[in-house]
Amino acid sequence: MNRSVLLLRAVNVSGRNSVPMARLREVLATDTDLADVSTYIASGNIVCATPKNPEAACSVVRSLIHEEFGVDTPVIHRTHTQLVASESAQPFPEGDVKFVHAMFLEGTPSAGAVEALGRRLLPEERLELVGNDLWIDYGSGGVHSTKLTKGVLDRALGVAGTARNLRTTRTLIELTA
Repeated sequence: MNRSVLLLRAVNVSGRNSVPMARLREVLATDTDLADVSTYIASGNIVCATPKNPEAACSVVRSLIHEEFGVDTPVIHRTHTQLVASESAQPFPEGDVKFVHAMFLEGTPSAGAVEALGRRLLPEERLELVGNDLWIDYGSGGVHSTKLTKGVLDRALGVAGTARNLRTTRTLIELTA
């Protein structure tokens, strides 16, 4: 069976955008045609059989989350194959699995976005676009010291995205296998 992950953006972070995973699974089971649904960690990873129409599934899930929880969050789809290909091509294999992140994007970023973000990097930071996934190595300072904030990334990229560290990305690959 082909499996995928639907990635929610910025849920259950810093006490904001509360989406209880147990209730989300209940809502998805009763109000969608998604099959074999599970979730992984509270940050919003829905593992499921690959939907026939991923774009429509993302739209339905986004609407349901808004109706049920009052949270409007982009929902981004990746198949197991897409996750594997992105992780295999990620440019920072020597980076720390906690500090290397994949930012999964809804589509193609704006022209010049990567170059603009590159000008904001701290000395140990690196980034590279792999397909529609922006890989960022935050270096030893980690996410907490970067100038690549959510707002900066959103403005430069011009497309919604959600990030997972390399450890979580690899777990999602295992869960969708």
